[in-house]
Amino acid sequence: MRALFLGFGNVGRAVAEILAHRERYPGLTGADITVVGIVTGSHGAKIDPDGIDLAQALSEFHSSGGFPPALRAGGDIGYDAVVEMTPLDRRRRGEPAITHVREALARGRHAVSANKGPLAWAFRDLSRLARDRGLRFLYETAVMDGVPVFNLVRHGLRGATVHRVEGILNSTTNAILSALERGESFEEALARAQRDGVAEADPGDDLEGWDAAVKVSALANVLMDGDLPPESVAREGIVGVDAARVRETMARGARLKLVGEAWRDADAVQGRVVLREVPMTDPFALVEDTSNILRLVTDLAGRIVITEERPDIRVTAYGVISDLLTLIADAPQRPM
Repeated sequence: MRALFLGFGNVGRAVAEILAHRERYPGLTGADITVVGIVTGSHGAKIDPDGIDLAQALSEFHSSGGFPPALRAGGDIGYDAVVEMTPLDRRRRGEPAITHVREALARGRHAVSANKGPLAWAFRDLSRLARDRGLRFLYETAVMDGVPVFNLVRHGLRGATVHRVEGILNSTTNAILSALERGESFEEALARAQRDGVAEADPGDDLEGWDAAVKVSALANVLMDGDLPPESVAREGIVGVDAARVRETMARGARLKLVGEAWRDADAVQGRVVLREVPMTDPFALVEDTSNILRLVTDLAGRIVITEERPDIRVTAYGVISDLLTLIADAPQRPM
């Protein structure tokens, strides 16, 4: 599988690190994944049709802060799949990631996206284009890192219909709420999350519930055949929450959690992000710090709860690699 990377931020570099040392991971023994191009938005590009030495590329990137300016367009390289790992731009409604995926599919290449924007704003169009071209559009990393949420429903819940999804989906807000329970102020909790690399330098999308809303859209569109853009998700954040409110909630035998959910309402799918008092008897109350949890409510398989405990960047990177391995497994049956 010859891959072209678009973006080389934390996720892209973690993917490269794993692939550069794949001998450390028994499950990747013999994994035929070759990276032939790494293209970034502002840090240049590295292209080698014979395959990039990823260990060398990582060293070069870390030592010089990037690669030389791009000299060739992605269409000039022989590759099988585009791996879209650029940052989400919520204000541009998922661009340029959506265009990257669409152009890859139009060129007859598979697309793997770690960016949730294409699912939130353009899933129906992109999945239809992939299907019409006999290609795959995969996105396991888009929600809950590398936890196989989409693969679970695709392969493990055949014949079942998902009626509702709900989850604690944003690590930053959950870490801050957990810190408030320990007595820290909101400002202290946010600063800690930023020092730990959990929160962005500009954490507005997390604190205002936008990140969770985009994830709710992605889940609703993929798992429930919704057409729900993030702007249509009713949204609440954690701005203004203080330790006193958290302690009052705990005194009532509950914990304060930011919960994203989507459900079927007649012929439409609705969604919201809400700050909720979760009783201690609910599995959601056990999820602390950067951990995430998702509940699927189905007609035939009942209620399924998936928990992700304190993920690191390797978990996110694994989701990308698992999608590439899926493409390899499918290769004999699919045109390239």
